[in-house]
Amino acid sequence: MTIRSMQVGNVEIGGEGLGFILGPCVIESEEFCRRMAASLVRICAEIGVSFVFKASYDKANRSSVDAFRGIGLEEGGRILRSIGDEFGIPVTTDVHTAEEAVAAAKYVDLLQIPAFLCRQTDLIRACAETGRAVNVKKGQFLAPWDVPNIAKKLEAFGCENYVFTERGTTFGYNNLVADMRSIYWMQERGYPVVFDATHSVQRPGGGGDRTTGDGILAPVLARAAVAAGANAVFMEIHEDPSKAFSDGPNQIPLADAPALLRQLLRIRECLDA
Repeated sequence: MTIRSMQVGNVEIGGEGLGFILGPCVIESEEFCRRMAASLVRICAEIGVSFVFKASYDKANRSSVDAFRGIGLEEGGRILRSIGDEFGIPVTTDVHTAEEAVAAAKYVDLLQIPAFLCRQTDLIRACAETGRAVNVKKGQFLAPWDVPNIAKKLEAFGCENYVFTERGTTFGYNNLVADMRSIYWMQERGYPVVFDATHSVQRPGGGGDRTTGDGILAPVLARAAVAAGANAVFMEIHEDPSKAFSDGPNQIPLADAPALLRQLLRIRECLDA
């Protein structure tokens, strides 16, 4: 099948290699975010891969009103742009409104549309019209053959440089299931597909006032997704997930990242052999 590619900085998603989007769930502080970026840059340089650095300035979809959300768009955007410039890597973050999309585009190279907002036409339009690359996370409520409708919106508003992310589908209450067939079915329609290994193991609202998850399974799903042909892997990585301000149960420990990235590359090499 023929799959279009998306280019963001020095990272291509949909080409011959395996792409990566890596970083912590949320910007906990500037020092933390810069430390995580430096560690991931070092790890990826040693392995020989390029990646997009991801961190959120605001987690607008937290379960509880008391949960930590973030440090705000302007401060978060400044930190991300500074990290991108210092390390020479593309950066991304999620946006939640049309106004945020315009503001965030000043700072990041790739705009991410959250799964719950993937059909919001005004948000899609705003992201498309910034001229930035766009990553749309497929909603937990959508079938893979529904994404062409989103693609048509993006293209109608002038965006040709976009990608879709598979991040699990609602499976009863407080649970998700990752259907690897979704990767093939979206690619069959010509779209490059990112697999989100960490959000796919969430148990939304599973802790009552918080989301829980099975982070130990994230590497399992990442390996399965690469074997199924995913063009890139999205993983939230934290130096100590037990102390993370957001989504700790799903994030991959930084110490485990080098071995996992090498495993994923070896699996990809088997497919290319």
